[in-house]
Amino acid sequence: MSCDKNTDFESKCVHAGIDEYQYGPVVPPIYQTSTFKFESASHGGSLFKGEAEGYIYSRMLNPTVKALEDALAELEGGHKALACGSGMAAINTAITALVKSGDHVICSKAVYGPTSTLLATVFSKFNVAVSFVNTSDIQKVKDVVKPETKVIYVETPGNPTLEISDLEAISKLAHENDAKVVVDNTFMSPALQQPFDFGVDVVVHSMTKFLNGHADVVAGCIVVKDEETYLSVRKTLNQLGGVLEPFNAFLVHRGLKTLSLRMEKHSANAMIVAEYLEKHPLVEWVKFPGLKSHPQYEIGLKQHKNHSGIIAFELKGGIRAGEVLMNSVKLCQLAVSLGGVETLVQHPASMTHLTMGKESRETAGITDGLVRVSVGIENVNDLISDLEQALKAVEETMMQEV
Repeated sequence: MSCDKNTDFESKCVHAGIDEYQYGPVVPPIYQTSTFKFESASHGGSLFKGEAEGYIYSRMLNPTVKALEDALAELEGGHKALACGSGMAAINTAITALVKSGDHVICSKAVYGPTSTLLATVFSKFNVAVSFVNTSDIQKVKDVVKPETKVIYVETPGNPTLEISDLEAISKLAHENDAKVVVDNTFMSPALQQPFDFGVDVVVHSMTKFLNGHADVVAGCIVVKDEETYLSVRKTLNQLGGVLEPFNAFLVHRGLKTLSLRMEKHSANAMIVAEYLEKHPLVEWVKFPGLKSHPQYEIGLKQHKNHSGIIAFELKGGIRAGEVLMNSVKLCQLAVSLGGVETLVQHPASMTHLTMGKESRETAGITDGLVRVSVGIENVNDLISDLEQALKAVEETMMQEV
């Protein structure tokens, strides 16, 4: 079901993608089937030729998955969406559909680690060049644009440094140079940021994060703004095979119903936690879109409807301090990923980015004391109490080891 254009986002979260089904279920059924039977040979032929609407094989399309895709397109304000088996499947599929050998991609330096690895090590095998730049500085993007540039890939806010890129300025630059803009909107979700409003061509998500919201699904999606791009990406997805299974599609669609409510709570909690951390003597700096101290605060005000739940902060004491903090939290969960109802905390220099080496981490803006927190929907006073006792443990350890 497509909601009326004047329907509020909260209502769209509940009703988008819900169609009429046999027996009148309120939620889409799980079509746990690999294949679909045809009414006749001619009916099957018309489906394969694209002359009739229907289902052939679940790798190509499935009713449960389509319900989710319809909801995603509506919430993101796009033309159509494609659900994928993971965020990386979505990113790989989108870029593969948009580039060919000899092309050039510009990518945010502050980006999800596997995204940079994919571009630098896999696409390079197929003669696709990549330039990693600080996309929060539009001049740095302009400096590397060339005739072969076909995609500018932006993650904003960036992972894990939370740099904010000006999507309107980047889209204008890209289109002047016959390139497309792909935006990873995972950190904000369509509840808080809608990149198509700023001229973006393709939006991707790791639906594992805020869209699903419950840390029990691995999934991704691609949303496009026109039919031509959709057909190209759909063909690529069908060939690569990185599709989403029906049961996980059902779970993500269920998660979307509370997206607006969850993002409101994530944002409110994170604002209080960020303000607490900014005043703490063991914290060098805090990056959070809602703080006026954020270098791109004004751009965030233009692009974001709220501030989301991700905080990055620099802990005094480097790697050792980060390790102690990780080992001392109790309510906060020590784990990678983000966007679930529970608060997750991680220290890149001693965990996810340890093997990069200090010099490579610093080039990417990942300092030794950088800590990333995905603030959940728990009582915020409980979260601050947990961080307070963990930071006290850091202080005591550092004093003992001097």
